[in-house]
Amino acid sequence: MDIVLRILFSIALIGLIITGYRAINRLILWRARRRSQLEGFFTPGTPAILFFTTPDCVPCKTMQHPAIEKVKIKLGQRLQIIEVNASEQPGLAEQWGVLSVPTTFILDSQGAPRHVNHGVTAAEKLIQQLGAVA
Repeated sequence: MDIVLRILFSIALIGLIITGYRAINRLILWRARRRSQLEGFFTPGTPAILFFTTPDCVPCKTMQHPAIEKVKIKLGQRLQIIEVNASEQPGLAEQWGVLSVPTTFILDSQGAPRHVNHGVTAAEKLIQQLGAVA
């Protein structure tokens, strides 16, 4: 009986963590929709990947950049890539709720954030998210 209670507790804890993660992502997206400024960065009419990075971010260079390049090759002119150096533009990173790099946002054709990815995100997932907003 003790093992059953431990399993149930573990399942409940995992569910709570997943729910919390989703709630935080929704909060970040809501905040970004209300406070984000993209003048000079975003051209309306085409979805975009907004990519926050820094010059010393190794995962950004070795994994995220290649994944974004793969998406760019696949989608071509139907996609904008907006790369922001978070160390040079900390105010913009703060407006978007960026806490770590790499962080990517998927923006619809009007510039509204629809998805946020914390950490390295595979090209396939980015393509799937872009397909959902197109």
